[in-house]
Amino acid sequence: MLVFPNAKLNLGLYVTQRRPDGFHSLESVFVPLPWTDAFEMLPTAPGQATSLTLTGRPIPGDPATNLCVRAYELLQADFPQLPSVQLYLHKIVPIGAGLGGGSADAAFALKAANELFSLSLSVEALESYARRLGSDCAFFIQNKPVLAVERGDVFEEINLNLKGTGCVVVYPNLHISTAEAYARISPHPPQHPLRGALAQPMNTWRHTVSNDFETALTPGHPVLDEIKQQLYAAGATYASLSGSGSAVYGLWEAGEPAATTWPADHTVWQGSL
Repeated sequence: MLVFPNAKLNLGLYVTQRRPDGFHSLESVFVPLPWTDAFEMLPTAPGQATSLTLTGRPIPGDPATNLCVRAYELLQADFPQLPSVQLYLHKIVPIGAGLGGGSADAAFALKAANELFSLSLSVEALESYARRLGSDCAFFIQNKPVLAVERGDVFEEINLNLKGTGCVVVYPNLHISTAEAYARISPHPPQHPLRGALAQPMNTWRHTVSNDFETALTPGHPVLDEIKQQLYAAGATYASLSGSGSAVYGLWEAGEPAATTWPADHTVWQGSL
């Protein structure tokens, strides 16, 4: 079975408090981004072990601990009839970019196994497995705009239609670790709660919708603001850092982005939401 795990964007991201469990409470709106990896799951020949073949962008770490393998092993623990599988992941979405690419791969592995082996797991059950793999993994089960709260793994419905909105995402070849990002954050309540701010016209978001990580990380990584200002210069209605970085995106409510020359080491995706 071949599937295409997509990335996500964060519209606003507020770190509101530190939690007793060591995590942070968030408020953010997650939106699917049609920038995808390619993932295939196939049953192995009898007697072979589960394996993962990686191509595309390098993924650090032992393939045996990759989130896709861990996702399948979670299901095998509860469904011992599941066979070993051959997994293939062609990585396109940048890592450490705030786009949720690894989380998406894991969630799509769960969904692929559910369909391939007719497990008949409900959406709620798949989300429960996904939450055990990472805070934003569960988003990719239903893969629709949501207001994410608590650890970023509790979702509320939101009336937000961005279909057809033009989008440019720029990744400056800068890996920002989650630990680095959170070390620079001072939690606080949002000045403009997201649900209300995003209900207003997009041309107002520049003044009311922000990302706490952008404020925290830009002094040490000025390239983030440079990209943002280039996106605005190219006509973006709204531009922001996504997640904890380092990808920066611009949205065009109408019209096309002006031609922009980006450095050779920047990866750029352009399309529509």
